[in-house]
Amino acid sequence: MSEGIISTDFQFKGQTGKYTGKVREVYEFGDKLAMIATDRISAFDVVLPKPIPYKGQVLNQLAAKFLEATKDIVPNWVENSPHPNVTFGKRCEPFKVEMVIRGYLTGHAWREYRDGKRILCGVRMPDGMKENEKFPAPIITPTTKAAEGHDEDISREEILKQGIVTEADYFKLEDYTRKLFDRGTKIAAERGLILVDTKYEFGKYKGEIYLIDEVHTPDSSRYFYAEPYQALLDKNEPQKQLSKEFVRQWLISEGFQGKDGQQIPEMTQERIQQISERYIELYENISGEKFVKDEYSDKLARIKAKITQIVE
Repeated sequence: MSEGIISTDFQFKGQTGKYTGKVREVYEFGDKLAMIATDRISAFDVVLPKPIPYKGQVLNQLAAKFLEATKDIVPNWVENSPHPNVTFGKRCEPFKVEMVIRGYLTGHAWREYRDGKRILCGVRMPDGMKENEKFPAPIITPTTKAAEGHDEDISREEILKQGIVTEADYFKLEDYTRKLFDRGTKIAAERGLILVDTKYEFGKYKGEIYLIDEVHTPDSSRYFYAEPYQALLDKNEPQKQLSKEFVRQWLISEGFQGKDGQQIPEMTQERIQQISERYIELYENISGEKFVKDEYSDKLARIKAKITQIVE
């Protein structure tokens, strides 16, 4: 096969369904599921036309490491990772909110602040702050899934008022979110990094809350390099960061932000290679480990065989 998994088309004994997301494909087996991280890449809610070699492996293995490193805080859905691109575990019923936590005034929070807003998701942000400055304490700014389009900001009060999550469950989600962010912050500091903001998703399995989806990956989180942080802040210069932002910035520079009528720029082999190398660099910086490539020869066959061993 060519380098990069763009899609899968498996049929397994006992399979009860399949769901295809922007970058992952999920095979359902009753109350269990197998999640395959493909090499598709999305930005501005658009899936780009060509895969990025090793991207799926990077995200799947980073998520596995952080889920293992936080399972003493909250149980998670993972039971097994039989292949570098595959995770197998419990099929949880997701809460209809994502728990976003921000330690620094950047990204969406900064844009709201810059436009004069001081309340974000019901949380007051202090006056007199500048872009990328650290909050006195991390703030939780949840989003809820819109029926169509982008996620939408929502406050704790509105979540409870609408009955999206029960009060007892919601306060547990907030507690888990703060503890996970604190653990992620400590791990990042050991790597010379700052965990700036991230999101967590939770679900329920047999009445218990579980952490689901990916955790502390460059697609779900933003990292700054710690060493130049203060000097760059003092000079009001952009921070050196580790995240998928570099892909978005390339697309913006080519006139694409996912809006109607805009054309996705050409993804040359050189551009694809650059993005692949950047994801591997992200992996090694965030994990502190050397990335070992799972080569593409017979990769789909090996993925299918590993899942078959579990489910059949």
